[in-house]
Amino acid sequence: MRAYHISNLESPARLTDIPVPSPAKGELRLRVEACGLNFADLLMLERKYQDTPEPPYTLGMEVAGVVDALGPDTDGPAVGTRVAVFGGQGGLAEYGCFAADRAVPLPDGMSAVDAAAFQIAYGTSHLALDHRARMQPGETLLVLGAAGGVGLTAVEIGKLMGATVIACARGTDKLEVARRAGADHLIEASEDVRAKVKALGGADVVYDPVGGDQWQAAFRACKPEARLLPIGFASGEVPQIPANHLLVKNLSVLGIYWGGYLKFNPKAVTDSLATLLTWHEEGRLKPHVSHVLPLDEVAQGLELLRSRKSTGKVVITI
Repeated sequence: MRAYHISNLESPARLTDIPVPSPAKGELRLRVEACGLNFADLLMLERKYQDTPEPPYTLGMEVAGVVDALGPDTDGPAVGTRVAVFGGQGGLAEYGCFAADRAVPLPDGMSAVDAAAFQIAYGTSHLALDHRARMQPGETLLVLGAAGGVGLTAVEIGKLMGATVIACARGTDKLEVARRAGADHLIEASEDVRAKVKALGGADVVYDPVGGDQWQAAFRACKPEARLLPIGFASGEVPQIPANHLLVKNLSVLGIYWGGYLKFNPKAVTDSLATLLTWHEEGRLKPHVSHVLPLDEVAQGLELLRSRKSTGKVVITI
């Protein structure tokens, strides 16, 4: 089968032929239909991601497809069932083996492309805003990187949860995407973000996948008792947090790593995904996929993320 594979530390990732895997006990084999790309894939290629596996492995964190086989003595979705799975790796291939208990059966009306774009982005934002920040209706949410893969879902979910949403992104086209997702106020990232947010009354919750200077500006635009959610560091700069400023303004910084919950509190993820899939079935969530590319164009898809030329998600179809 074809797979976007890393064979060793000295060789770059490339599309190559590898054997079709056989599922072990507790696993299912998926005939992959679509795989969502994530900024974490870029970090994994640079061996900077917190869950980077040792080679050999196949890239691709979240997939959708059809169950093709079950491992020995494995309970799971029946062969032929359409599912989405967060596997952490193995998705950019024609077939992949994943933990059967992570498979989520798909509603009939959900396409494979939407499903492959759904779990990490929506799951991260919902768990961050609901479970971690305990955001309340009427609060003000500032979303940085608001047109990106996770940022756009934070705009959408924040609005559904009753927040006033301030979206910060770079360029009028990206800001328009955020506006269509429900943002109440728009800020160009090159502007004085701190002044703009303070003029709107300040932020109760900050959702930040960017880091760097934007984090610093948002930090200084917080209301007392605001909660800040560091989601990632697309700017390449991990900000340092001055504890004395947290003290003076009674701020809280709440770490959130969606994948980590699968290890120590999977029920939080399961409950969150159940809510999100219900919202999708009701038509309240509409995944934004700016690019759908074939497996032959994985490198181009990753470059779209690296150069920030995509909005929402980039999905590879198999």
